[in-house]
Amino acid sequence: MAKSLYQTLGVGENATQSEIKKAYRTLAKQYHPDINKTPEAEEKFKEINGAYEVLGDEEKKRQYDQYGDSMFGGQNFHDFSRSQGAGVDINDILRNMFGGRGGFSSGGFGGGFGGYEPDLDIEASLTVDFKTAILGGKKNITLSGESFDIQIPQGIKSGQKIRAKEKGKQAKGYPRGDLILTLNVANDERYTREDDDLYLKVDIPLYTALFGGKIEIETLYKSVTLKVPQNTKQNQKFRIKELGVLNRKTKEMGSLFVSMNIVLPLIETIPEDLAEQMREKLPQN
Repeated sequence: MAKSLYQTLGVGENATQSEIKKAYRTLAKQYHPDINKTPEAEEKFKEINGAYEVLGDEEKKRQYDQYGDSMFGGQNFHDFSRSQGAGVDINDILRNMFGGRGGFSSGGFGGGFGGYEPDLDIEASLTVDFKTAILGGKKNITLSGESFDIQIPQGIKSGQKIRAKEKGKQAKGYPRGDLILTLNVANDERYTREDDDLYLKVDIPLYTALFGGKIEIETLYKSVTLKVPQNTKQNQKFRIKELGVLNRKTKEMGSLFVSMNIVLPLIETIPEDLAEQMREKLPQN
């Protein structure tokens, strides 16, 4: 079954509403007669508007997906549009065919973009602290004199985007746009992140490294006790499962890797007789 409306917008039949809207905006800017002065631009612009009149409306799209170009007498949309003659508003014809309310102005091109839907979204960047990015939380921001909270999803990375509905620009006759924020995650003094894993370095005394023992570690989630074995080496790593970062797709938790930094005592703090024994008996290589 032929479905030429999709060809008019240059999208596939499985395109989402977001993809359809994006394609429409791109083509509308390209062929609007106020911008494009070629002879065929106005006709092409009308076809683009007509295609979006149907595909941009869920109910009309369902009807068209069921019947396809048979609704145009078997013609493709380009030929159907041209057959209506000059001066005929193709959107009015489509509204009558499909029913429902129309989404475009029929007043021609005199008012700027006429049927073109303005882009009212605002894009901006937002820096969040490391802990909030890992655990999630709220961030209060102020935009154009309006203060509101943004929900930061758990496990978000630098470069990822979040959308705040209806916090964008306003224009009469159109729904308010959205605020689209690109996140920048600040560095942390203690932690580093690699994919879904966290890395932390902790200090331990020489005694614990040599003879073993237990240490308390304050993680981002909770306090844990880690058992350090005898003869622990400098920078030796220990893995603690499920104390890393939430993977937003799989919903699985990464691991926390703790590396040991052995703190040596100053020789002046060691009793003289013990220091002498160490000098005599400790291996030199």
